[in-house]
Amino acid sequence: MIERDTRYDGKYYVGIRSTGIVCRPSCRSRLPKPENVMIYPSVEEALNAGFRPCKRCKPETPSSLGPDAEIAEAVMKYIKERYREPLTLETIAAELLMSPYHLQRVVKRVTGLTPTKHVQKIRVEQAQILLKSTQLNVAEIAYAVGFKNPSHFSATFKKMIGSTPNEYRLEPVGGG
Repeated sequence: MIERDTRYDGKYYVGIRSTGIVCRPSCRSRLPKPENVMIYPSVEEALNAGFRPCKRCKPETPSSLGPDAEIAEAVMKYIKERYREPLTLETIAAELLMSPYHLQRVVKRVTGLTPTKHVQKIRVEQAQILLKSTQLNVAEIAYAVGFKNPSHFSATFKKMIGSTPNEYRLEPVGGG
Protein backbone atom coordinates (compact mmCIF):
# COMPACT_ATOMS: atom_id res chain seq x y z
CA MET A 1 0.00 0.00 0.00
CA ILE A 2 2.80 2.41 0.88
CA GLU A 3 4.43 1.84 -2.53
CA ARG A 4 1.03 1.91 -4.29
CA ASP A 5 1.99 -1.23 -6.19
CA THR A 6 -0.64 -2.20 -8.79
CA ARG A 7 0.46 -5.86 -8.66
CA TYR A 8 -1.69 -6.29 -5.56
CA ASP A 9 -4.84 -4.81 -7.06
CA GLY A 10 -7.56 -7.44 -7.08
CA LYS A 11 -5.69 -9.64 -4.60
CA TYR A 12 -6.92 -7.69 -1.58
CA TYR A 13 -8.79 -4.50 -0.75
CA VAL A 14 -8.22 -1.95 1.97
CA GLY A 15 -11.06 -0.70 4.15
CA ILE A 16 -10.34 2.58 5.92
CA ARG A 17 -12.29 2.78 9.19
CA SER A 18 -11.90 6.55 9.64
CA THR A 19 -13.45 7.36 6.25
CA GLY A 20 -15.64 4.33 5.61
CA ILE A 21 -14.03 3.91 2.19
CA VAL A 22 -12.63 0.80 0.51
CA CYS A 23 -9.67 1.22 -1.86
CA ARG A 24 -7.34 -0.75 -4.09
CA PRO A 25 -3.84 -1.20 -2.62
CA SER A 26 -2.49 1.11 -5.35
CA CYS A 27 -4.86 4.00 -4.58
CA ARG A 28 -3.18 7.41 -4.76
CA SER A 29 -5.25 8.84 -1.91
CA ARG A 30 -3.55 9.92 1.30
CA LEU A 31 -2.23 6.96 3.29
CA PRO A 32 -4.35 6.14 6.34
CA LYS A 33 -3.05 5.50 9.82
CA PRO A 34 -2.26 1.79 10.21
CA GLU A 35 -4.79 1.39 13.02
CA ASN A 36 -7.58 2.47 10.63
CA VAL A 37 -6.76 -0.14 7.98
CA MET A 38 -8.74 -3.36 7.49
CA ILE A 39 -7.81 -5.87 4.79
CA TYR A 40 -10.48 -7.71 2.77
CA PRO A 41 -9.97 -10.50 0.24
CA SER A 42 -12.70 -9.13 -2.03
CA VAL A 43 -14.36 -5.80 -2.66
CA GLU A 44 -17.74 -7.44 -2.01
CA GLU A 45 -16.71 -8.35 1.53
CA ALA A 46 -15.60 -4.78 2.20
CA LEU A 47 -18.87 -3.42 0.80
CA ASN A 48 -20.85 -5.90 2.93
CA ALA A 49 -18.90 -4.67 5.97
CA GLY A 50 -20.29 -1.19 5.30
CA PHE A 51 -17.49 0.46 3.32
CA ARG A 52 -18.26 2.49 0.20
CA PRO A 53 -16.06 2.37 -2.92
CA CYS A 54 -13.38 5.03 -3.34
CA LYS A 55 -14.22 7.52 -6.09
CA ARG A 56 -10.56 7.84 -6.99
CA CYS A 57 -9.43 4.21 -7.46
CA LYS A 58 -12.88 2.66 -8.14
CA PRO A 59 -12.24 -0.75 -6.57
CA GLU A 60 -15.67 -2.02 -7.67
CA THR A 61 -14.73 -1.85 -11.36
CA PRO A 62 -13.53 -5.25 -12.58
CA SER A 63 -10.50 -4.02 -14.52
CA SER A 64 -7.14 -5.11 -13.19
CA LEU A 65 -5.55 -2.09 -14.84
CA GLY A 66 -6.83 0.43 -12.35
CA PRO A 67 -8.33 3.81 -13.19
CA ASP A 68 -5.05 5.51 -14.16
CA ALA A 69 -4.19 2.83 -16.71
CA GLU A 70 -7.76 2.99 -18.03
CA ILE A 71 -7.42 6.76 -18.49
CA ALA A 72 -4.12 6.30 -20.32
CA GLU A 73 -5.66 3.60 -22.49
CA ALA A 74 -8.61 5.86 -23.37
CA VAL A 75 -6.23 8.71 -24.25
CA MET A 76 -4.13 6.45 -26.48
CA LYS A 77 -7.22 5.13 -28.25
CA TYR A 78 -8.47 8.68 -28.82
CA ILE A 79 -5.10 9.81 -30.19
CA LYS A 80 -4.80 6.80 -32.52
CA GLU A 81 -8.26 7.46 -33.93
CA ARG A 82 -7.80 11.22 -34.34
CA TYR A 83 -4.09 11.95 -34.80
CA ARG A 84 -4.79 13.71 -38.13
CA GLU A 85 -6.93 16.33 -36.36
CA PRO A 86 -5.57 19.37 -34.51
CA LEU A 87 -5.19 17.77 -31.08
CA THR A 88 -4.29 19.69 -27.97
CA LEU A 89 -4.15 18.61 -24.36
CA GLU A 90 -7.29 20.69 -23.80
CA THR A 91 -9.27 19.03 -26.62
CA ILE A 92 -8.34 15.53 -25.44
CA ALA A 93 -9.17 16.39 -21.82
CA ALA A 94 -12.51 17.94 -22.79
CA GLU A 95 -13.42 14.85 -24.82
CA LEU A 96 -12.61 12.58 -21.86
CA LEU A 97 -14.29 14.91 -19.33
CA MET A 98 -11.28 15.60 -17.13
CA SER A 99 -8.90 18.42 -16.39
CA PRO A 100 -5.91 18.84 -18.73
CA TYR A 101 -3.57 18.86 -15.74
CA HIS A 102 -4.86 15.54 -14.37
CA LEU A 103 -4.86 13.94 -17.82
CA GLN A 104 -1.26 15.03 -18.49
CA ARG A 105 -0.05 13.81 -15.10
CA VAL A 106 -1.77 10.41 -15.34
CA VAL A 107 -0.71 9.65 -18.92
CA LYS A 108 2.90 10.64 -18.24
CA ARG A 109 3.00 8.53 -15.04
CA VAL A 110 1.49 5.45 -16.74
CA THR A 111 3.21 5.60 -20.15
CA GLY A 112 6.31 7.71 -19.58
CA LEU A 113 5.28 10.22 -22.26
CA THR A 114 2.93 13.20 -22.30
CA PRO A 115 -0.17 13.08 -24.51
CA THR A 116 1.47 15.64 -26.84
CA LYS A 117 4.52 13.39 -27.26
CA HIS A 118 2.21 10.45 -28.04
CA VAL A 119 0.49 12.52 -30.74
CA GLN A 120 3.88 13.38 -32.29
CA LYS A 121 5.05 9.77 -32.06
CA ILE A 122 1.96 8.40 -33.83
CA ARG A 123 2.10 11.11 -36.50
CA VAL A 124 5.76 10.37 -37.23
CA GLU A 125 5.10 6.60 -37.30
CA GLN A 126 2.30 7.14 -39.81
CA ALA A 127 4.53 9.46 -41.84
CA GLN A 128 7.20 6.75 -41.99
CA ILE A 129 4.65 4.37 -43.50
CA LEU A 130 3.54 6.96 -46.06
CA LEU A 131 7.12 7.87 -46.98
CA LYS A 132 7.90 4.24 -47.80
CA SER A 133 4.59 3.27 -49.39
CA THR A 134 3.46 6.32 -51.41
CA GLN A 135 4.79 8.93 -53.77
CA LEU A 136 3.22 11.80 -51.82
CA ASN A 137 5.61 14.70 -51.31
CA VAL A 138 6.76 15.71 -47.83
CA ALA A 139 4.26 18.57 -47.56
CA GLU A 140 1.34 16.29 -48.50
CA ILE A 141 2.46 13.72 -45.93
CA ALA A 142 2.86 16.41 -43.26
CA TYR A 143 -0.74 17.52 -43.74
CA ALA A 144 -2.01 13.94 -44.08
CA VAL A 145 -0.67 12.97 -40.64
CA GLY A 146 -1.85 16.13 -38.88
CA PHE A 147 1.06 18.56 -38.88
CA LYS A 148 0.12 22.20 -39.49
CA ASN A 149 3.11 22.90 -41.70
CA PRO A 150 5.85 20.95 -43.49
CA SER A 151 8.77 22.65 -41.75
CA HIS A 152 7.47 21.69 -38.29
CA PHE A 153 6.89 18.16 -39.59
CA SER A 154 10.44 17.92 -40.98
CA ALA A 155 12.02 19.27 -37.80
CA THR A 156 9.99 16.89 -35.58
CA PHE A 157 10.70 13.95 -37.90
CA LYS A 158 14.45 14.61 -37.90
CA LYS A 159 14.53 15.01 -34.12
CA MET A 160 12.68 11.72 -33.56
CA ILE A 161 14.08 9.55 -36.37
CA GLY A 162 17.54 11.05 -36.91
CA SER A 163 17.08 11.83 -40.59
CA THR A 164 14.94 14.16 -42.68
CA PRO A 165 11.79 12.73 -44.29
CA ASN A 166 13.50 12.73 -47.71
CA GLU A 167 16.60 10.99 -46.34
CA TYR A 168 14.36 8.43 -44.65
CA ARG A 169 12.46 7.81 -47.89
CA LEU A 170 15.75 7.03 -49.70
CA GLU A 171 16.95 4.54 -47.06
CA PRO A 172 16.53 0.92 -48.13
CA VAL A 173 13.51 -0.84 -46.64
CA GLY A 174 14.61 -2.81 -43.57
CA GLY A 175 17.10 -0.17 -42.46
CA GLY A 176 20.14 -1.79 -44.07
